[in-house]
Amino acid sequence: MKYIEDEILVNIRFSEVDSLGIVWHGNYLKFFEDGRENLGLKYGMSYQDLYEHKLILPIVDTQMKFKSVLKFGHVARLVTRLQYSQAAKVIYHYTVYNETTQKLAAVGETTQVFVNEEMELQLNTPPVFEKWKSEQAWLEK
Repeated sequence: MKYIEDEILVNIRFSEVDSLGIVWHGNYLKFFEDGRENLGLKYGMSYQDLYEHKLILPIVDTQMKFKSVLKFGHVARLVTRLQYSQAAKVIYHYTVYNETTQKLAAVGETTQVFVNEEMELQLNTPPVFEKWKSEQAWLEK
């Protein structure tokens, strides 16, 4: 698999946990978005760039598996990988580590597709995104 990746640290805030002090599962989707946003900034295709090029990429599939808990006050390390794809879709893989306990907390994946302004599925990757992909130094796994 060819990919590019980025890594961020997330301080677990009180507002992200439930009454047991454990991160509410829905907040992992916010962490994933933070990872996508930071990866885009790092590699020159930020959310602002997507907007300016009228690239609309709704999420059509999400998968998450939880391995151990994150609690209020913990620090999470999120590794976000963008998988190279020939198809007109964007696939991200996420690995969340609990830096406080040194355990794997969660893994996940999201898939996004290109749609036009009428929300019609685009079967071809937009040329500006193809150009951007061709300029990346993809890693090999």
